[in-house]
Amino acid sequence: MRKIINRVLFVIAIVGLSSIFNYAQKISGDEQKIVNYIDAHTEDVIALLEKTVNIESPTENLSGVRQVGMIFKEEFQSLGFNSKWLEMPAEMKRTGHLIAEKTGTKGKRVLLIGHLDTVLTGEKFRREGTKGYGTGSSDMKAGNVVLYYALKALHANGLLKDASVIVMLTGDEESSGKPVEVSRGDMITAARRSDLVLSFENGASSTATVARRGSSGWQLEVTAKTGHSSQIFKETMGSGAVFEATRIINQFYETLRNEKYLTFNPSVIAGGTEVEINGGNIITEGKTNVVPAKAIVRGDLRFISEEQKEAARAKMREIVARSLPGASAKITFSDGIPAMPPTAGNYALLKQLDAVSQDLDFGKIEALDPGERGAGDISYVAHLLPGLDGLGATGKNAHAPSEYTDLDTLPRQIKRAALLIYRLTR
Repeated sequence: MRKIINRVLFVIAIVGLSSIFNYAQKISGDEQKIVNYIDAHTEDVIALLEKTVNIESPTENLSGVRQVGMIFKEEFQSLGFNSKWLEMPAEMKRTGHLIAEKTGTKGKRVLLIGHLDTVLTGEKFRREGTKGYGTGSSDMKAGNVVLYYALKALHANGLLKDASVIVMLTGDEESSGKPVEVSRGDMITAARRSDLVLSFENGASSTATVARRGSSGWQLEVTAKTGHSSQIFKETMGSGAVFEATRIINQFYETLRNEKYLTFNPSVIAGGTEVEINGGNIITEGKTNVVPAKAIVRGDLRFISEEQKEAARAKMREIVARSLPGASAKITFSDGIPAMPPTAGNYALLKQLDAVSQDLDFGKIEALDPGERGAGDISYVAHLLPGLDGLGATGKNAHAPSEYTDLDTLPRQIKRAALLIYRLTR
């Protein structure tokens, strides 16, 4: 019996040693040093996450966002980066962005992006098992930490000195300052001095993002004849503004809803005798015995490319133009965040990340369905250079109470990012 047990233990040991040997064969000696550093500093990673989560930084809390930015400013300076805070004009009511840069002579010039702001506020960091709870923990303070420690692991092993890297952490990703030509001007300038971009929004075990849908807004305004409700549908009266608005929305639904990656959401509707727009609110009044004279509908439109956006807008205008008797309507559109279309360059980066992941024995990486992801900062520069998103931490409940990040996956995500950056900058 003892011989059998010893033989089993021997086999287990051989299998274990074989696994370690294969792992070592797949990555270089310098890459192994990167991995070892990350393994040795897991608690430091979590400590930095806790420190930043405990600073409340919703977009409108300008001092909180800036405070988180100052923490990272010092951290990047410690790695030899030239770090500075970029103020935004006061009238934009946005705090600004952090940019950190170092220049080198080897490999690709890499732009790394994240954001400092959150949507909600109020939940401090707490650790429960393998989860780290707190507002902004997964979206995306953990992503910023992944980005930073990937670079720190390279720096600690002398592997960053010849690399050209720009880091940009925006202060208003969750609600971009207007005009975007100003709020994203520095990012676009940085992209023009880079060869590729990597973004550290929420990550996943086996996917990365090669495409993100864009978002824009639309507003439908309807006017119609008004009078006693007993006269509705008569040729002299028509059907009123509310019926006309619902006709248009229903035809949007019937015409556009099955187009892949295109969505449109009529989020606010108001109709009555009087309808007034007051800032972000719509105020209405009316009586049940009066045919409604006005109706307003507001919504968003999401798309995978500029071509899809413009084609959808053309169809919506055509539907709006076919008014019911006694009514007329107009639709206006407002641009938001552009799309990040799937490109050959993006897929080439995905292939490199997949190779890194498999070399680390972390499994294959495939493209995330763009329908599963909303718009993001990377889309502002996607037309300029190839990119990849979704390299940050894994977690759940973003933009909601009880948001958390998976602490046990942080080392994996940092190793993937660090080795990818290392290989790109050789």
